[in-house]
Amino acid sequence: MRKILITGALGQIGSELTAEMRKIYGWDNVVASNRRIKEGHEDLIASGPFEIVDINEPASLVYAVDKHKINTIVNLAAILSAKGEKNPQQCWSTNINGLYNVLEAAKEKNCMVFTPSSIAAFGPSTLKDNTPQDTIQRPSTMYGVTKVAGELLCDYYHKKFSIDTRGVRFPGLISYKTLPGGGTTDYAVHIYYEALKNKKYISFIQKGTYMDMMYMPDALSAIIGLIEANPDRLKHRNAFNVTAMSFEPEMLAASIRKFIPEFKLGYDVDPVRQEIADSWPNSLDDSAAKEEWDWCPKYDLDSMTKDMLEKLRIKLGM
Repeated sequence: MRKILITGALGQIGSELTAEMRKIYGWDNVVASNRRIKEGHEDLIASGPFEIVDINEPASLVYAVDKHKINTIVNLAAILSAKGEKNPQQCWSTNINGLYNVLEAAKEKNCMVFTPSSIAAFGPSTLKDNTPQDTIQRPSTMYGVTKVAGELLCDYYHKKFSIDTRGVRFPGLISYKTLPGGGTTDYAVHIYYEALKNKKYISFIQKGTYMDMMYMPDALSAIIGLIEANPDRLKHRNAFNVTAMSFEPEMLAASIRKFIPEFKLGYDVDPVRQEIADSWPNSLDDSAAKEEWDWCPKYDLDSMTKDMLEKLRIKLGM
């Protein structure tokens, strides 16, 4: 039986993954944790076991693993791309020193570890279209640097200490439940809120900027699918490219207009986030994930847009 600890459980991915995993593995078998309690997450915290865990404080991590007899750690605690550029020291501390503490706890307590990487692990010198699974990785952001280092660190712990480490390179993630937390792809979430509220949106990402994206239900499916995958089939383990769609702002606006015809899109480009976006791939080759653990997304752009708008109308009381 899996006993799962989710770090960063009150973040964008964690808040939804916790609920999904509790449905699958049992409410008492999935322990949510975060370095502090956040307002708005009272229902999640009350729905099952919860611990205050700061991955930069190893004692709190080991305490939670011991207390709940954890055998699987899903490490989602991280500083994202845009925030990472504003505070690179904190980004390194959380994303690398924290991951090191998670891996050390896993080594001591014999746990599986899932920790996500990102398309930010690639850089300007990487092939931008249909970016291969194995290719040049020279990112130009601190967030990207930590993701490359994290992939290598997890590979090392698997080879050196036989820790069962696994991970995917997530694209931008889109969700109606939880607002994003400071990433470059955040515009693709904000646009839906503004489309419903004001019938217009001013994008901080420039027209024509393609980035890979994924709807949150597919992201949750990717995490659980890889955790449950047969280890004998896995060759890459810690850095699987996964994607569902690639689009630029005008394509997203066109999809929204199929449901809100009067929607208008404008631009006020943020140079910091635009520079980050320009360094990332336009699209990923996810054939390794499909071959090694049967990865298959369910949502394309229009089906995601339809579901996002329907769910947000309910959420916003519209």
